[in-house]
Amino acid sequence: MKIFAPMYQRAIAWSRHPRAPAFLTGLSFIEAIIFPVPPEVMLAPMSLSQPKRAIWFATLSLIGSMAGAVVGYLLGHYAFEIMRPLFEWLGMLHGIESGIATIKAKMIESPWAVFWLLVAGGFAPIPMKIFTWASGVVGVPWIPYLAAMAIGRGKRVYLVAIAIRLGGERAERALHRYIEPIGWAASAILLVAISYLIYKARNG
Repeated sequence: MKIFAPMYQRAIAWSRHPRAPAFLTGLSFIEAIIFPVPPEVMLAPMSLSQPKRAIWFATLSLIGSMAGAVVGYLLGHYAFEIMRPLFEWLGMLHGIESGIATIKAKMIESPWAVFWLLVAGGFAPIPMKIFTWASGVVGVPWIPYLAAMAIGRGKRVYLVAIAIRLGGERAERALHRYIEPIGWAASAILLVAISYLIYKARNG
């Protein structure tokens, strides 16, 4: 079943719109809360069409993601129980609950142990929303939380922008060709990592 490729095509259409920078910022914001489309698939063709503005586009994406991370955290902290039926319907509840268990286990160590976990989570393509909500539910301190989100998401978008600027159409074609396996592989790796951390926390 293909999920990421159709979203990629839709994001490409958005990237050609005259208001593409605003769409990119909005997509990055919503993706950090609930939407499944990773902003890189819109960032890449935008960077390809205007290489000199690639870093600026990445910055806009990061700003949107950080704003979404704040909103996702607050919603997790104050509205998770209300939103639980929606997450169950969307198939996200198990992932968020796993994230909560993992973050709680790391919080026992220290808030900065959570920091490194969130840095890794921010680098994965899909589940940033899981960590934003879970962090709010657990109550991760703001400083390590925001620092982790900035680093985790920032290195993603800037790496994409730099790769497209240096690699041009070849890099963009590679992203298009491999977006499906990249998306699934990264999600699988994150799921394995979460499962391992939960197992370690329960049996440590």
